Amino acid sequence: MSVQKKIAAAPDLPQSTATVAGTPALERLALRVTAWCEKWYPDAYVFVALTVLAVAGGALAVGASPAAVSLAFGNGFWSLIPFTMQMAMVAVTGYIIASSPPMARLVDRAAQVPRNGRTAVAYVAFVSVVASLLHWAISLIFAGLLAKALARRTELRMDYRAAGAAAYLGIGATWAMGLSSSAAQLQANPASIPASLLKVTGVIPFSQTIFLWQSLVVTAVLLAVSTLVAYWTAPAPARAKTAAELGVVIGAEKGSAPARAQRPGEWLEHSPVLTLVLVALGAGWIWHELATKPLLVAISGLNTYNLIFLLAGMLLHWRPRSFLDAAARAVPATTGVLIQFPLYGAIASMLTAAQGPDGASLSHHLSTLFVSISSSGSYPLMMGIYSGVLGFLVPSGGGKWIIEAPYVMQAANDLQVHLGWAVQIYNAAEALPNLINPFWMLPLLGILGLKARDLVGFTFTQFLTHTPVVLVLLWALARTLPYSPPVLP
Repeated sequence: MSVQKKIAAAPDLPQSTATVAGTPALERLALRVTAWCEKWYPDAYVFVALTVLAVAGGALAVGASPAAVSLAFGNGFWSLIPFTMQMAMVAVTGYIIASSPPMARLVDRAAQVPRNGRTAVAYVAFVSVVASLLHWAISLIFAGLLAKALARRTELRMDYRAAGAAAYLGIGATWAMGLSSSAAQLQANPASIPASLLKVTGVIPFSQTIFLWQSLVVTAVLLAVSTLVAYWTAPAPARAKTAAELGVVIGAEKGSAPARAQRPGEWLEHSPVLTLVLVALGAGWIWHELATKPLLVAISGLNTYNLIFLLAGMLLHWRPRSFLDAAARAVPATTGVLIQFPLYGAIASMLTAAQGPDGASLSHHLSTLFVSISSSGSYPLMMGIYSGVLGFLVPSGGGKWIIEAPYVMQAANDLQVHLGWAVQIYNAAEALPNLINPFWMLPLLGILGLKARDLVGFTFTQFLTHTPVVLVLLWALARTLPYSPPVLP
């Protein structure tokens, strides 16, 4: 089902927020842009397919033969299989953990903290951003459930739309600056990096990307800005629209608690015995990894990262039946990754491997263009703007990095820009379009019972605030980092 059809399937509201009297001009503009996107914006797969055609056409334009382009397409198509599976597991493990019964109880307790509606919205924003640094899927689902739990506290008079937008801020502000960053994870794992990209970037550990002090500064600033803007833009009680006033029925979250075993053959499905054995085996391996490797090296491995969260999900669900039911509900969220990532691999291969008579690839020509219009000082700003714009068309952090990296990282080498900071420029900038792109809102909208237009009036304000802050920080902090050539494994 396309993005538009999924959004259109959400329940209609009794009154469109676009027609509320007194709506600020900025919010009216955001609502109109979102309505246009809901009508005209195609599924992300369409953009990937069009990008394949554009890159193939570009490779032909620089002199590559049709046979060379086709060969590069086929050779690259399956080159990202390990990374594809790893990214799919990131989404699955995040959902499994966030939907477990203990997490449902934690949500209920966390919802007792705020004392009024505006602080409740800021509280959701803070939780969403902090959780995204650990795991983007946990952030999205946990913050959405928290917003619903707060909505049940009718005495708060919390604006349900603003709380929903706040729950989305982890995806729109900071997720790519945290441990589940697709680009940082890819660059830290040599086995996952396509060979054509590895020779350009080398291996870049977490210590040179998400754990740079400069990265931590950007993350801290975004955390503060997101929380403050969420508070300042949350409507006062007299103007707030509660869930009930929006026609949304808020039920209690019970977590996934399956029925008892009905047949002898189901006993093991409802017993924690298998869970404890598997967790013990996995924990032994994780302990070995942490004991024999530096901490940053151990946690930067996507296999280690996913195993930790998978084992945590098993424990939180306790019984295999509950765990398996949650996994089954999580799998549909991986559709875009499974179908689109092979095309991203093909695009990366056509960019680098399909060469013209002069031996130059399309990636070489693009990197030359970047170098010709940039300097080492202006490149961070140029790359940030470019990554942000492209992110609106290709809403996939890992897939888009595979497309961009061959030429933007070559340009970073040519201009002698710190390679780890180039990854962070990408991470900080590519999250910005998520604030106005309804694609990644879909899981959250399903939880909240709202439409994208209800949220974007608030997230668009965050977008306008974040964009200049992010670009200035990326440009200014780049000056504090020296260039080092790629480090090959």
